[in-house]
Amino acid sequence: MVVIVYFTSITTTTELDKNQIRIRNTLEAFKIPHKFVDLAADASLLEEMRNKVGNRKAMAPQIFNDDKYCGDFAAFEEAMESEKVEEFFKSGCQQNK
Repeated sequence: MVVIVYFTSITTTTELDKNQIRIRNTLEAFKIPHKFVDLAADASLLEEMRNKVGNRKAMAPQIFNDDKYCGDFAAFEEAMESEKVEEFFKSGCQQNK
């Protein structure tokens, strides 16, 4: 299992930057294997991410557990508030359609 987070290193707001950092810090704190994919590195990655999410307007960050879609930052926040963050990253991901 590897959590894959599509993010962007070129952020338009400090809120987006803070959200991405929060996801990274949480993964590191829980020692969950992860990989960050920078959408700014290659324009085709945005298309790839949107296809995997199934939403042509999806924006970073988007979180996957291997091929299973977990959700966006709002879903991550909900898991944090419910104290179910490990389940969110591991078994709580919804099967990507």
